[in-house]
Amino acid sequence: MTEEERLIEKLQLIEALYAGAATPGERQAAAAARDRIRERLKSQQQTDPPIEYSFKLRDRWSHKLLIALIRRYQLRPYRYPGQRYTTVMVRAPRSFVDEVLWPEFTQLNQTLANFLNSVTDRVIAQGIHADAGEVEVATGQLSDTTPASSGFEQS
Repeated sequence: MTEEERLIEKLQLIEALYAGAATPGERQAAAAARDRIRERLKSQQQTDPPIEYSFKLRDRWSHKLLIALIRRYQLRPYRYPGQRYTTVMVRAPRSFVDEVLWPEFTQLNQTLANFLNSVTDRVIAQGIHADAGEVEVATGQLSDTTPASSGFEQS
């Protein structure tokens, strides 16, 4: 099983967890879990009217993940003119966002970030240099005599 297949399986297990599945499994169980979450959302919309949420995300990966998750539950992600690309708006019941959408997104996002970080580390180590660790912390004061290169900020 490849790393990508393990990641997909892990993401499906997280989804099954938020759907309340007792024994999450392969595709069939994941589809049933998604259906249970959608049904829960429909019932929550009857008792808990949707309100508008604004999510401000830090990176494109999180942005794409949240949009996919929102659409998976048949909600409509949007943003207003003038809002940043990484802002995602959605109208959803508070209970659904608090109990399902945000906790599931947080867990999926952490899983995806860990995977992307490990792939990045491996590619850099194999393609550029094995030591891509953190920079050392220099003692003393900051110097403003270093010339700035094009595209970089000078300290």
